[in-house]
Amino acid sequence: MSSQIGQILAVITLSKDNIGGGAPIFVEPTKERMQQTASALEKILDAMVHEISEETLIIVRHK
Repeated sequence: MSSQIGQILAVITLSKDNIGGGAPIFVEPTKERMQQTASALEKILDAMVHEISEETLIIVRHK
């Protein structure tokens, strides 16, 4: 069995209140804008979007 290691490259959220850490954080005003930003970053960074909650997405590069 192989194990995957992932690196969080960015966080996209509607509310920065509960977000912190070393990755860049993008705060967007609407869910639609959050999805657009996540989609663009996913392509630019050659990574994947993962939904943490309805208000927060992360961009992860899996190794």
